Amino acid sequence: MDSTTRIERTLAAAMHRAEAPCCPPGLLQAMRHAVFPRGSRIRPRLCLAVAAACGEDAPAVGDAAAAAIELMHCASLVHDDLPCFDDAAMRRGRPSVHAAYGQPLAVLAGDALIVLAFQALASGTAAAPARLAPLVSILAGAVGVPRGIVAGQAWECETAADLAQYQQQKTGALFAAATEAGAASAGAAPGPWRLLGERLGEAYQVADDVRDAACEAAEIGKPVGRDLALGRPSAALRFGIDGAIDRLRELAQGAIEAVPACKGAAALRAHILSETQRLLPRELAARAA
Repeated sequence: MDSTTRIERTLAAAMHRAEAPCCPPGLLQAMRHAVFPRGSRIRPRLCLAVAAACGEDAPAVGDAAAAAIELMHCASLVHDDLPCFDDAAMRRGRPSVHAAYGQPLAVLAGDALIVLAFQALASGTAAAPARLAPLVSILAGAVGVPRGIVAGQAWECETAADLAQYQQQKTGALFAAATEAGAASAGAAPGPWRLLGERLGEAYQVADDVRDAACEAAEIGKPVGRDLALGRPSAALRFGIDGAIDRLRELAQGAIEAVPACKGAAALRAHILSETQRLLPRELAARAA
């Protein structure tokens, strides 16, 4: 079974557990709107790629870890789009959750998805309970304080923020969790995998900054120009478009070099190369070639 099918199946099962007559239907609809149809699923696919490289021996645990990572990501997008943050009316080419269902349900849907992520972990590790605690620790650390995505979002509420720290927390933290959780789900030590995730996370954020500055909303499925309008830290604004693209290439190469020694290293490096090459539209990637 390919990784995308595994991820979608596990996410569908997690959402099914939330569906009951006692649950407000509007909340369920808002949650489903946030998770389906799928986006790139780059984080859960990375998680499964690392698990495979580490010699995955409990696929259900890897599936649970990947789904939990994606549920957290979807929750963060719901909250990030709210009027108090990015005020984005569009996500993945359609109305964002608060635009479709209102702000109260959007807040609650994001909260519910955070909890559902931990429920997915608990359910999926039944066959290997010793792996639950490390995975919970990895996921919680990537979301909360002092260096998770909540902390990263909070830097937007400060008068000044260090660009590298902001990017590492807001985006890199969940990528680092994806690589660490992939290793932990396969019974491998997660620590050596953190640097890979951090470099990929920074690369993804740099690419997002470039798309925000240089693409059209219809092209990327969400509002553009928000970093400049809201005064957010941005690699594109700091280094210029070409400089940011150069930085993206450096980070992509650094990520490939950061793959720890493992049986599946070659396949994982190929996966990373493929993913990083898709981060920018072809026209932008060619600018600094």
